[in-house]
Amino acid sequence: MNKLLAILLALQLAGCATARTLDAAKPGAPVVYSGTRLDLYAMNGGGCAMGRFGAAAPSYPGVDLPASALLDTLLLPLSVLTVLGVGFQATGGL
Repeated sequence: MNKLLAILLALQLAGCATARTLDAAKPGAPVVYSGTRLDLYAMNGGGCAMGRFGAAAPSYPGVDLPASALLDTLLLPLSVLTVLGVGFQATGGL
């Protein structure tokens, strides 16, 4: 059961609109709640998600919407800092 849950989670994150928009880094694209906005855009028949968000819309935006909303909420502080122009350098390891 745990393996099935892990596989479903991995598949969900691979198609997650939030992850797609964060990877896109298109200048002028929405940053705050970008994945949720992409899902809603696709659900309302938005034509060119790639031009507006810099990322393709998920195949099933209605299924992706709850996960994207949750991840966008968790990443909200970083999104707001990005919009405000606050830069931060993250490094890892020793």
